Amino acid sequence: MGLYENLGVRRIINADARLTRLGGSLMPAPVLEAMREAAASYVDIFELQRHAGRRLAELTHNQAAYVCTGAASGIFLATLACMVGDDLVAASQLPRVAAHRCELIIHEAHRIPYDQAALLAGARFVQIGGAGHTSPGELADAISEHTAAVLYIAGEHLRRGALPLDETVALAHARGVPVIVDAAAQLPPPENLWRFTRDAGADMAIFSGGKALCGPQASGLIVGRAEYIAACAAHGAPHQRLGRPMKVGKEEIAGLVAAVEWYLAQDHQAWAARFEATVQLWIDALAGCEGVRATRDFPNEAGQPIPRLRVELDPAQCGLTGGELASLLWEGDPPIAAARTAGCGIYLTPDLLQPGEEQVIAARLRQLLADVRGHAAPSDAANA
Repeated sequence: MGLYENLGVRRIINADARLTRLGGSLMPAPVLEAMREAAASYVDIFELQRHAGRRLAELTHNQAAYVCTGAASGIFLATLACMVGDDLVAASQLPRVAAHRCELIIHEAHRIPYDQAALLAGARFVQIGGAGHTSPGELADAISEHTAAVLYIAGEHLRRGALPLDETVALAHARGVPVIVDAAAQLPPPENLWRFTRDAGADMAIFSGGKALCGPQASGLIVGRAEYIAACAAHGAPHQRLGRPMKVGKEEIAGLVAAVEWYLAQDHQAWAARFEATVQLWIDALAGCEGVRATRDFPNEAGQPIPRLRVELDPAQCGLTGGELASLLWEGDPPIAAARTAGCGIYLTPDLLQPGEEQVIAARLRQLLADVRGHAAPSDAANA
């Protein structure tokens, strides 16, 4: 009996996404070892943050870097950095008294639930554009003396309706306005760790530590220009300021450094090939299943260059809706987490699986579809 078994908690096969509600990612051995070693000693957290930041900046080809407690806290700290810099007198009045620069410009196409983290800092949004189009003039007209920054949400799935990042940066910088990029889930490719800032010119970019980096779930990474990163640090724990509740521990700092080192050392082309092979395995496994259409979908739900399986069902033929299939997968042993499509189907992603779990999923799908129809699953020969 392990920890989860003793607590009565089920272990899950995650074919949905790297979601906080499913525990983020699984940490590799070097990350776990770094956290274990960090937990065994007292250190000066200010010193640890400085040295970890230098190492992370070196790894990501940025001027500076800072470890925070997740991408949402990164948005909060980056917003403070742009609103008041390292002016701690002004910061002490927030959020009771609005800062002179308290407006964040954001595309309508970029409105997501996580942008609310900026409001905790006392900012307010100025929204530009529409779901289908934004003109350069709309951004230029929105900039005023009260503008603190442009908050830009990165992702292939959010491009429609928004200005390109390089154009946004050029327009904002022409008026002296910084650009914050929320890139929480925008790994892979690993080059994104420096593409948004060093290459595209944004002032800060924020990444989740607990997604593709496979670091601690309660960690995030802010990279970018040194003066803005220093301002983020001025507002964060262990300082007794607004960022104090978002405390990052020595274990998370050490774990994130190890995670970035590990991630950059991986063979990302081999990963991509393995993901493609898994999706094809699933397509082959479902071939011949009546009322089932299995296809490769790309990119995934976060706009990452990762394939996933889309399974669309005809309930009249196969006897199941997408919601029912997702529920049956979740209720099985072990539970399998799948995402639902907008239609009558599910998505399955290959990039979170442990070795052999792709076969477990293929067998479960075929068995569930066979059970509901009351006949045997298609033979392996039929799917060769």
